[in-house]
Amino acid sequence: MKNTTLNRLGFQLLALALALGITSLILLAVGARPIQVFKDMFGSLGSVNKFSDVLVSWVPLLLVTAGLLITFAAGLWNIGVEGQITLGAIGTTMMLRSLQDSAMNPALIITLSVLAGMFAGALWAALAGALKTFGGVNEIFGGLGLNFVATALTIYLIFGPWKRPGTGSMSGTEPFADPLHLPLFEGLRLSPWSLVIAIAGIIFVYFLLQGTYFGLRLKAVGRNFRAAYLLGIPTWQYMMFSFLLCGALAGAAGALQVTAVYYRLIPAISSGYGYLGLMVAMLINYQAIWAVSVALFFAALNIGSIQLPILHKLDSSLSGVLQGMLVLFVLLAEGARQRFTPKA
Repeated sequence: MKNTTLNRLGFQLLALALALGITSLILLAVGARPIQVFKDMFGSLGSVNKFSDVLVSWVPLLLVTAGLLITFAAGLWNIGVEGQITLGAIGTTMMLRSLQDSAMNPALIITLSVLAGMFAGALWAALAGALKTFGGVNEIFGGLGLNFVATALTIYLIFGPWKRPGTGSMSGTEPFADPLHLPLFEGLRLSPWSLVIAIAGIIFVYFLLQGTYFGLRLKAVGRNFRAAYLLGIPTWQYMMFSFLLCGALAGAAGALQVTAVYYRLIPAISSGYGYLGLMVAMLINYQAIWAVSVALFFAALNIGSIQLPILHKLDSSLSGVLQGMLVLFVLLAEGARQRFTPKA
């Protein structure tokens, strides 16, 4: 067991070295200094303010990754998670708009709004699940289609029923009043409640997949659908449950984008966290225990890349290049390890 762990770690370190090496060659080709660029990218961890900004990005990424681990366990590629984040934000905005003028306690309004976002995300995921389960539509194609619909719905609401008084604006809907914002740490952009929700989400998924009968049966469905069915496991029900749980966690990410980050609905409310969560889930080999650290690494890359256009005249998408290279080489390294490592 120890040799297997060391063997896997060695291949993963090799993958990291290759990813950094290829990215360095790209930087050299455009006239940049790789060491300085990497130093500036990871400089986002160097102060309390910058680290809190990383955590602001880490919270939705961790929630999305947690949800994707459930659908991956069921053998499903929930590409529609981007739309589920967006619907979570829409559901939260709808509830906030409905209750903002009421006499209810603001804390209760926020709680109901977050729950509404989770419900909306789960509902949107259920559509992808229904297309897969009852319509025979591959979840990748169904999810991508629903992502476009979610984006179009967001634009319609911002420029239509929910537009700002007198004008429509790409900056989003009218911001909500301060009492309807989740409280922040003093002097920071980070909400302690966001951290609590994100950590609770990944703990829930870890114990669901590792310590419950439901998780064991879900993995059985993902490993061999037909064998699970023949053993009496209600396969389509488990597939739908996985979509619902993933959608609820993605919806929570969208809800926190509204209540703790932007305080309104904006066109790109998902911020690409769905696709980034897919990369994190693949990189950690679908093991929930690694989600916290790897998601933090990706969030740091995201925040650190913001400085690249200013400091080096490089596009901030460089972090995406590194992230993509890292996932690619980790998958290749895992394939090589399985092929060339002698069986015990």
